[in-house]
Amino acid sequence: MKLPGRRGRRAVPEGIRITTVGLWYVLFTVLVAIAATNTGNNALYMVLALMFSVLILSGVVSRENVRGLEAELEMPGEVFANRPFAVGFVLRSRALIFPRWFLLFTLARSAQPLLIPYLPRRGKSAGRLEMMVGSRGFHRFPYVHVSSLFPFGFFRKGVRYRVDFEVLVFPEIFAAADSHPEESEQMGDDTSRRSGHGHDLHALRLFRRGDDPRGIHWKQTARTGELIFTERATERSRRLSIVFDNAVGELGRADLQSRFERLVSEAATTALDHLSRGYEVELVTRDRSLAFAGGPRQRLAVLEALALVQPRSRSLEPLLASDPRAPQLRVHMDAEPRERLAV
Repeated sequence: MKLPGRRGRRAVPEGIRITTVGLWYVLFTVLVAIAATNTGNNALYMVLALMFSVLILSGVVSRENVRGLEAELEMPGEVFANRPFAVGFVLRSRALIFPRWFLLFTLARSAQPLLIPYLPRRGKSAGRLEMMVGSRGFHRFPYVHVSSLFPFGFFRKGVRYRVDFEVLVFPEIFAAADSHPEESEQMGDDTSRRSGHGHDLHALRLFRRGDDPRGIHWKQTARTGELIFTERATERSRRLSIVFDNAVGELGRADLQSRFERLVSEAATTALDHLSRGYEVELVTRDRSLAFAGGPRQRLAVLEALALVQPRSRSLEPLLASDPRAPQLRVHMDAEPRERLAV
């Protein structure tokens, strides 16, 4: 899913941070200043003046190097917690005379910036920012951050451009260890290996007292001379109801919050695993219910619902699935381990 990008035009200064090279340069300048003061050597004063001029030039040029820019971002596709994703961007220069050099571009100051070595005047640079978010829910990035190492790399002059970029992060997805991929190509009702009242053949055996005479296999009976009964395989509904009871009260401790988040991820993992194998999945929480459905739309709806689910005050009212005959996965903080009801 791609949405229109957001643009930032106005630069807001973020200050200057000295680099390792700049720190050594400043220390060397101080030493030269001390030596010039103690000796009164005119040559040292000239060197000191030159060094101060370089510092001033570095500040002026780096400040100009981060001005006149425009940032445009592209919304990513599906974003999951604790999984890397990429945000497309276009950085444009509105400068009329000079190009831009050695720009560091990032969406969050704590993230690793991307180096843009050269940005031509009235030109643009496109790329992708690799990021990772540690928690689900809406995450807002109000600014893009641009800093400059040009011309000498003594200082990082930074500015930010407002973009108001927001992304919905889905729950973390675990490995579906209990999945059965061999069933993924079957649709509708799934035939189990138990005898029952389905349509597929399970086995042929001798007729026993109490069997339904309509199940007699007449061709085999004529061939063998004995009454042969046809056993049919039972059919199991390819439906799954995920009942997530988020009425857990206030989670004041960090371990309880961590456990709640893990249960959300387990519910999301189970839903995605069964949807990928052709199941119809229902999600029931205290906030909303998603009816049985399959396909990409249901996948997105389940992920969005679980990305936004929050703890609610405790309730004694039972949380029920719409189809009690369908297999259920009941998820609750008080259930340890998780309760599974298979039909």
